[in-house]
Amino acid sequence: FASVVAGNQMGFARAIRDSKIARNELFICGSVVSNRVSSFREAKQVTTQGWQENLKAFSVGNIDYLDQIMLDYPAPDASSIRGQWSAFEEMKNQKLVKTLAVSNFSPVQLDYILNDAEATAKPDVNQLPLSVAYHPGNPIQENTKRGILVQAWSPLGGSLGGRFNANIKATCAEIGTKYGKSGAQVALRWIVQSGAAVCTQTKKKEHFVEDLDIFDFELSKQDMDTLGALA
Repeated sequence: FASVVAGNQMGFARAIRDSKIARNELFICGSVVSNRVSSFREAKQVTTQGWQENLKAFSVGNIDYLDQIMLDYPAPDASSIRGQWSAFEEMKNQKLVKTLAVSNFSPVQLDYILNDAEATAKPDVNQLPLSVAYHPGNPIQENTKRGILVQAWSPLGGSLGGRFNANIKATCAEIGTKYGKSGAQVALRWIVQSGAAVCTQTKKKEHFVEDLDIFDFELSKQDMDTLGALA
């Protein structure tokens, strides 16, 4: 995942090129920010410009299509959101991207797309701030019933309102001792076991390895309930 907000897309593309990893072994996602608009037409225009800029940035790494493109934020009203989505659908129709995603969309905002009779595709992923410290309004359930996978951003407590206090850290660490896992691994496992995916970031390879090592154990119902009550 290369974020336009972080401004790391060209560097990401160069790293992919230099890695010599085959393109078909990678799943590459870009993002577009086009939420400061006030009409269908403006939203479509700005979003189209955004995905075109994505492709230009990725092209420095000889990447000529994306596996996914994500709207970082919803526009302020139904018409503008539909304009954003129409631009994404055109990108997909041109076979420049395989799947479409959104980020920070509420159930109501998702329904602006899903209930649009003219829409030709639906979001596959909704990236949301979600962790054992922050999961208001049953977001996983609300998205799942719409056929959309939640991907947690800041799953280890970096989001506003979701920072891990001393009690949360201690509880995760204590539960982890039963499974031979770290507190961070327990917090990530709770998300995955609840039916969502995670998106983590780090500058240290060992942390990436640790974050991926969460699929060889299962939290008990009691531990799941304990973690779910921490927010």
